[in-house]
This record gives sequence, structure tokens and C-alpha cells, in this order.
Amino acid sequence: MNTVGNKRKQASQEKIENAFTALVREKDVSEISVTEICRKAEVNRSTFYASYTDIKDLMDAIEERMLADFHDLYADEEANGYNSNDFSKLFAHIKEHQDFYRAYFKMGLDLRFQPERYDTNLAEKYYPSGDIAYHRAFFRAGITALIKLWLENGCDLSPDRLFTILKDEYRNKQ
Repeated sequence: MNTVGNKRKQASQEKIENAFTALVREKDVSEISVTEICRKAEVNRSTFYASYTDIKDLMDAIEERMLADFHDLYADEEANGYNSNDFSKLFAHIKEHQDFYRAYFKMGLDLRFQPERYDTNLAEKYYPSGDIAYHRAFFRAGITALIKLWLENGCDLSPDRLFTILKDEYRNKQ
């Protein structure tokens, strides 16, 4: 493969994704056109279509990148078969990429995300196994609301402080 071409294509994709993310902060996705994205990214339409079929495909690519980044945060744990339940890594990642995550939530991509990292083994210690799906749904909604509020407030708390708040909500479990 042509490494120079790949780097150029990756740079163009990053410009397009950043332009789209910036536009999503200003308006609804349905109001954004490919032309507008290309103008903001300073690329030709052909460059856009070399990587994406349409705006939905672009959104899917952004979501895939977010999921890959998310999985990379916990790759060591997955490789070694343990779950630290350390959400401070996730919170630090979100704080570092605030604009991306604001756009992510505004695009409604969180509604498609199903957490795989929910610690079912830990939950089974505290809850009857038949109820785990309800606890998982509750946890997903709660952590999503926590993150959205934090983003709305400009990530005013440190990732460690936000993790402490999350842990405090589960402190009464033994």
C-alpha cells in the first residue's frame, strides 16, 4: 500500500470528521450538507466521497472510531481477563475529547451503544441474576446522564472526582 497516500487520506478523514463535529455543535445533523462539511474541512467533495458514501456513513465512521478508542482504554484488562471498574480512564478520555463527545451525544449515537463492559459478575453478587438486565439499563442511563451533565458543565470536575461521585452512588452495596 502507498503509505504516503494512506497518511494523506487519514489526514483528510480527520479534517472531515473534525469539521462535521464542529458543525454538529452549531446545528442539527439534518441541517448539515456534504458541501458545508467539505467547505469547513477545506477538502473537495471527491475527497469526502472517497471515504464516505454519505453523512450517515460519516457518522458511523465517527462512532466506530469512538468505540475503538473506548476499547483501547481497557484493552489491557480485556487481554488479562479482569475488570477494574475504573471509569476514571473513560472520564479522562472524554474530557480530552469534549467536542467529539458533545457531538456524539447530540447525534444520538449513545442510543445505539450497548455497554459490553458492564460487570455482570459483580452485579450478580448484589442483585438476583434475573434482574441484571434492569440494573444494566439503569446503570447505562445513569452514567450517560452523568457524562452529559459533566459535558454541559464544561467538564468542570476532574475525571477522578466524577468517578468518586459514580462510586458514591453504589457505596451502599456490600
